[in-house]
Amino acid sequence: MLSSSPSMTGQIVPWRTLGLLAALVLLAHALVLQTRPARFGPAPGRAELRVPVLVTRSIPPAPPAASPPPAVATPQVQQAAQPVAKPARKPVFKPKVPVAQAPPAPPAIDSIAESIQTAGSADAQPAPAGPDSAPPAPSATEAAPALAADSPTAAAATPPASAAPEAPPQSGQTPVTAMALPASVQLEYKMTGSAKGLTYYAQGELVWQNSGGSYNARMTAKALFIGSRTLSSTGQLSDQGLAPSRFSDKSRSEVAAHFEPDKGQISFSANTPSVPWTPGAQDRVSVILQLGGMLAGNPAGFPAGSSISMLTVGPRDADHWTFLVEGEELLSLPFGDMATLKLSRQPRREYDQKVEIWYAPALGYLPVRNKITQANGDFVDQQLSGLSRP
Repeated sequence: MLSSSPSMTGQIVPWRTLGLLAALVLLAHALVLQTRPARFGPAPGRAELRVPVLVTRSIPPAPPAASPPPAVATPQVQQAAQPVAKPARKPVFKPKVPVAQAPPAPPAIDSIAESIQTAGSADAQPAPAGPDSAPPAPSATEAAPALAADSPTAAAATPPASAAPEAPPQSGQTPVTAMALPASVQLEYKMTGSAKGLTYYAQGELVWQNSGGSYNARMTAKALFIGSRTLSSTGQLSDQGLAPSRFSDKSRSEVAAHFEPDKGQISFSANTPSVPWTPGAQDRVSVILQLGGMLAGNPAGFPAGSSISMLTVGPRDADHWTFLVEGEELLSLPFGDMATLKLSRQPRREYDQKVEIWYAPALGYLPVRNKITQANGDFVDQQLSGLSRP
């Protein structure tokens, strides 16, 4: 008969005890999981779960206060408000100190087309008369236009309507003793010039149309990259030579002078003051042909050292020009070698231009060369290269 030994009984009892303890632990965990709260910490109250309600209210504006009765004004001595001095701002750039200098020379195209010009640029006002100039007595019946804003006399009071136009300075008009004008002809020139240190070349022409009782003269100059310019003169012919009626100067725009002998004046489209008309007045184109006609009509009347003066009109002003007969000179021109008679207009004022014209007796005293030299050294020289007759 078998019986349990004490050693085996001692091994079985501990395993049961361990199983029992494990079951108790699992039971305790199950109870804890079933009875735990949904969240840890104090539960939120019902007031905390409500959404706050937005409450608005309107506040009516306060009624306007009653204005007090106007107080009786009592005279008081008012003190002038003292202006508050603002600190002067320091200029970023130093102001330029004006330096006396010569007026800028006109653009190249303003010179190459003009055989003769007045002092300075075309926009300059007439300079004061030289010591040998004296204005004529004004006529009280002629109307005077308003003075130009940039005229030297603009600071003075405007003259009354009954005042006469201011006459240009004059040295006397040389009378015409004989006149011999050429037939219609077209002259071509090769032109060389210098402007601001740069040399340029151009082509020019002088077209002269003699219709017997009237004339049309046109000078044109064309230069590459510079453009073109045309000076035109139209008028009547008589035994006294040319009597211009209109002179125009056209490059980018056109300005003109109108000769009005019936009104005794010369007016300008540029709204500059008119000047009195005098018999024998010429323009910048007709003066070249008028000089040639006087020389051709009376060659012995103008020996070397003599002078010829006449009123010469530009597109904006007028001045009396005096030419000195210098004498004969042989020239080598693109057209060929020619004997010439040289006339020159010497500068009288600081910025006047020097003008030189050479006439060829063999061609009826046509202008075969002319040269203009500016006060700053710029010049334009045109020499005869071709001649054709209709």
